[in-house]
Amino acid sequence: MKAAIMEGINGKIKSTSLQDPDPADDEVVIRQNLTGICYRDLLTHEGFFPRAKFPIVPGHEVSGVIVKTGKSVRKFKVGDRVASLIYIPCGKCEYCRSGRENLCPNKQTLGETVQGSYADMVKVPERCLVKVPSAVPEELATITACVTGMVYHALSVSGQLLPGENVLVTGAGGGVGVHAVQVAKALGATVFAYTSSKWKAEKLQDIGVDHVLLSEEFDREAKGYPGGGIDLALDTVGLPTFSRSLRSLKFGGRLVVIGNVQPVPVELPLGLIILKGNRIEGSISSTREDMKNVLKLSAKGSIKPVIAEKVDLDHIEDAYSMIKDKKNLGRVLIDLKP
Repeated sequence: MKAAIMEGINGKIKSTSLQDPDPADDEVVIRQNLTGICYRDLLTHEGFFPRAKFPIVPGHEVSGVIVKTGKSVRKFKVGDRVASLIYIPCGKCEYCRSGRENLCPNKQTLGETVQGSYADMVKVPERCLVKVPSAVPEELATITACVTGMVYHALSVSGQLLPGENVLVTGAGGGVGVHAVQVAKALGATVFAYTSSKWKAEKLQDIGVDHVLLSEEFDREAKGYPGGGIDLALDTVGLPTFSRSLRSLKFGGRLVVIGNVQPVPVELPLGLIILKGNRIEGSISSTREDMKNVLKLSAKGSIKPVIAEKVDLDHIEDAYSMIKDKKNLGRVLIDLKP
């Protein structure tokens, strides 16, 4: 199979040929045409995750068609179109048993502790998989777990979004944000999108955002619209937008944080949070149930893939630079087709 290898922290990312994977009894092998590049991959390259093992095939956005199955696989067969979680849950802990496998403390992460998705063939256990409807384009299927499923979980499960509520998405022009605004819209929200880029603002209006905010004081700007503020803020950025995301909230509003996993301290105005009855919650990844739910929205055409660029395995480092410099509107994908 063809793949890319990340040699080490800040090391080269090289395309290569590897032996085709053989599945264990509970595993399947998936042939991929595409995989996504996530900012987490860049952090792995920079050495942020101490558990990462090098050299490794990076990446964790897996989708495609099953070409091999282990002898104990029962729910999936060769030829099935599937997408995978970005991690391998243990399947035994209290979180896995209750359908909250995203919180599994024993999970292995693709592209960090086990071989990942920057390859045209990937093997994963059956318990990681969901079936992909035929109406879902492959560009959208490949970002189901890490992008659309993740923001579905953040909005619907963590944020408990209700139809008609005002939702703010920060970093709305990035690979996560540009799909988050669509998921929020599909769930019945009035969507406010914050971006610091004027050219991205025009594109956001084209995909159905109700209000695009360009001011650095976007909390004040949001409060100037009908409704008097934000019911649910989804912060995909982190420290630069956290405080104003919090201050944009109405009484009883919620702030869900999915951006920037670096342990950076922030100042919390406790009096404001208490007196306004606000809630702050972190949200991590997605479950298979989240993936199934968001795939239903995708199959209806409620969510469209926004792809900045497709690169081959020889140009991954160039793609990393593009993402670091925020030159992309939407997700950057790796083209793995023969």
